Amino acid sequence: MLISCKQASRLISQSLDRKLTWSERLNLKAHLFVCDMCRRFQAHLTMIRISVKRFTHQIEHDESVRLSEEAKQRIARVIESNHP
Repeated sequence: MLISCKQASRLISQSLDRKLTWSERLNLKAHLFVCDMCRRFQAHLTMIRISVKRFTHQIEHDESVRLSEEAKQRIARVIESNHP
């Protein structure tokens, strides 16, 4: 039995951050074989990830883009307060 679109979208998202297990990959491939909408979702998510990486790379190497020390400290506080 095929996995649902909800399960497929979850696996597509997770596959960007971790290697899927053999059974997860098999289930996802079977679903993508028959589901055009999930194939589109996968393509869009991949495109967004590539665009964000490119943009991040450009910003990291642009000398005109710099955060003030105050901004860095605010960001660090927020991260620390949200981190278990």
